Amino acid sequence: MARFTHFRFLLPLLLISLPALGFEYDPELGEEINEVCAGCHGEFGQGGKDGEYPRLAGMPAEFIARQLHLFRDRKRPNLAMVEYVDERQMPDEDIFNVSEYLARIKLKTKLPPANENDPGFDAYERLLESKKLMQIPRAEGDTEKGRKLYRKECASCHGKKGEGDLKDAVPMLAGQYTRYLWRQVKKLRDRIRIHDPEEPDEEILDEFSDDQIRDIFAYLSILDD
Repeated sequence: MARFTHFRFLLPLLLISLPALGFEYDPELGEEINEVCAGCHGEFGQGGKDGEYPRLAGMPAEFIARQLHLFRDRKRPNLAMVEYVDERQMPDEDIFNVSEYLARIKLKTKLPPANENDPGFDAYERLLESKKLMQIPRAEGDTEKGRKLYRKECASCHGKKGEGDLKDAVPMLAGQYTRYLWRQVKKLRDRIRIHDPEEPDEEILDEFSDDQIRDIFAYLSILDD
């Protein structure tokens, strides 16, 4: 077994089977709830402030829901989230709907060529499309070393292109802010964020050097080019 086999630092701590909760997805309710989230995470879940607030769009719904439950139950400390996720303001049905809503948002990394002389060209639609663009700035590091490390130690869970896994609720890493990922590395190393509640002392990142993680993040940052 490779010494870095457990590089899964953004996996959910426990998975919730959303359909088992018995809720029927209401997209209008999901959009309404997201208006509160949009103040920090953006209208389309694109995050903001260069990674101060992470991207949520396109993440597996079960992963988003689990994080909201952890915030609400005070098992994942985050002062910025406290006022928004108590039981009264964020009941299970709301968590279900906003998680589904965010998971279904597709962000593009580039727009297709436009021909303004085309009779079918719609400037307003083009503007709306541009608001859903997101591309992570390139991070410092050796992308080739990062590619080799990532494919050896991370791709089996997070996908060859860092796209995550909807079926197993594994979050995407490509398209996520590098600054945010570094913060999660620190929290996991400091045991502020627990990867697996059944193994709370798991040293999931301790065998990685900062240089190795930097190279992996450099590689991830170019996957949406």
